[in-house]
Amino acid sequence: MRTLTSDTQKLRELIDREAARAGFAVVAVTSPDSIPLAPARLAQFVAEGFHGSMGWMEETLDRRGDPSALWPEVRSVIVLAMNYGPEHDPRELLARRDRGAISVYARNRDYHDVMKGRLKEIAGKIVAKAGGDVKVFVDTAPVMEKPLAEAAGVGWQGKHTNLVSREHGSWLFLGSIFTTADLAADAREEDHCGSCHACLDACPTDAFPAPYRLDARRCISYLTIENKGPIPLEFRRAIGNRIYGCDDCLAACPWNKFAQTASEAKLAAREDLREPKLSELLELDDAAFRAFFSGSPVKRIGRDRFIRNVLIAAGNSTDPSLAGQVAGLLSDASPLVRGAAVWALSRLLPQAEFAARADKAMALEDDGGVCEEWQQALASIGQQEIGV
Repeated sequence: MRTLTSDTQKLRELIDREAARAGFAVVAVTSPDSIPLAPARLAQFVAEGFHGSMGWMEETLDRRGDPSALWPEVRSVIVLAMNYGPEHDPRELLARRDRGAISVYARNRDYHDVMKGRLKEIAGKIVAKAGGDVKVFVDTAPVMEKPLAEAAGVGWQGKHTNLVSREHGSWLFLGSIFTTADLAADAREEDHCGSCHACLDACPTDAFPAPYRLDARRCISYLTIENKGPIPLEFRRAIGNRIYGCDDCLAACPWNKFAQTASEAKLAAREDLREPKLSELLELDDAAFRAFFSGSPVKRIGRDRFIRNVLIAAGNSTDPSLAGQVAGLLSDASPLVRGAAVWALSRLLPQAEFAARADKAMALEDDGGVCEEWQQALASIGQQEIGV
């Protein structure tokens, strides 16, 4: 345990004060060597292919697993958390199939931008008070912020692999300040999940092969955000109307009851992103998409991937009034969009009407993947006709 001197005590008081002023719900400190098990766990995750197409995780293994490998000068890691708990259970929107469900964290400004600016202000105060050097990280750098947050006492990594707090549930954004200042570390938080497995049971796609282990390739957040290609057929119906991310495992956590009563300011959702209409989202071209999602994390996946997601939701809506808009996207410039439109239309049109479009459409289609979507959809109709 590091000795707490008068100077370090004053520095910690300044950090706590500035963090509260900046709107952070929690601030805690740990040492850079506090996560010795993290490298092996991360290596296993990558070795089993659970990271899917996120190649950057494999490329940054060495730096990601050890803060000192990322920055050898670091002496202390300050972990800060911001509460973004929703006012209502986000799963309530899943029953409204004419609406799109955007993950709670993405319903306002990009938290990376919000937090980084505030962290830089605090980091500047640290340097002004104690000298030395600092580095600020918010999720985009190879930092394992959840294990560090657990080591610092912010919370613990639950069975859904996300951080859980006794005061804030599963709704915390994390950021960190690496500093050359020598600060006393806070006590590690213990795991309080007990025998509960509500988060695992809530997953629509069975993305957890075991407690505390996530196969990202099956996770709706990965499928709708990180995945750049078509959404695998086996997951499309389970996605429902989730058009960007998934909150089910987070929302199921019993510890969230404490997040609802937290008193500090939260990042409130944009009203137009709480429950947007699928019919309006289907109309977005690239310019309209960029304008509508300006400043939002949704913008980073681009219009084509987003419309792919909206089309899956449209197909799952089984609302025939959307068929006209979906059919219009069969001629979209993006093969990704055209392929998703085929699947959605197969769910919205009578079988005979859909089949009548297929031959003409495939004759005009020059993308093999889109043609395969037509063939799969027709095969599915054939199986339904013979009762398979």
